[in-house]
Amino acid sequence: MFNLFKSKPTLKELIPQGFVDIHSHILPAIDDGAKDVEESIKLISEMRKIGFLKIIGTPHTYPGLYENTNESIKESYKKLINKFNENNTIKYASEYLICQDLIYKAEEKILLTIDEKHVLVEFSYMDKPLMLYEILFKLIINGFIPVLAHPERYRYLFNNKKEYLKLKKAGCKFQINLLSTVGYYGNDVSKICDYLLEKNYVDFCGSDIHSFRHIKKFSLKLKIKNINELESVIESNLNFK
Repeated sequence: MFNLFKSKPTLKELIPQGFVDIHSHILPAIDDGAKDVEESIKLISEMRKIGFLKIIGTPHTYPGLYENTNESIKESYKKLINKFNENNTIKYASEYLICQDLIYKAEEKILLTIDEKHVLVEFSYMDKPLMLYEILFKLIINGFIPVLAHPERYRYLFNNKKEYLKLKKAGCKFQINLLSTVGYYGNDVSKICDYLLEKNYVDFCGSDIHSFRHIKKFSLKLKIKNINELESVIESNLNFK
């Protein structure tokens, strides 16, 4: 547990050996993450040095931008595993944009999940999704648990913090980005991250690593105050082992 009287640690000092990452963009040539298999392998190798063991690749499924399907994601995964041969510790799922299409996929049970039931979802950065709570409800009644990726990064929620509690009450889990704790996305995002940790709203964390630039930022010192709470969240990721 972090000692409040010491200087703040770097982010990588908090990552335990055997860490489970439930949100990354390491799969090759499928979204804005790794460009090819070689880059995927190099990213994974650098993540291993920090302490990452199990890594779940979660490429975007984002209509109009990243038109991924189960088949395209599986194919990208196979290309990586054929070269890397780490299928025991490298897995795949998807990061789904919250939209009406999710209702059909939930009802047909064709969502790619990070385990048997948790499904990673995201909002647009422009505005809150239409039919948000209806979609969350449909996910849940069909046996899925929605995990909202980086809730601390949706700036239209910053002045409406009651929305975070409403989302929690609706059954949504929260996954913060680890780089939010070091100010990578801006000080305002770090402050909201701290707020969510203080409120005990955060369930899991993820790297959201897309590139080597992200990996380098794990050497930065934490900017948040609620470091003990962050450590507990990091430990909670072991539930996905």
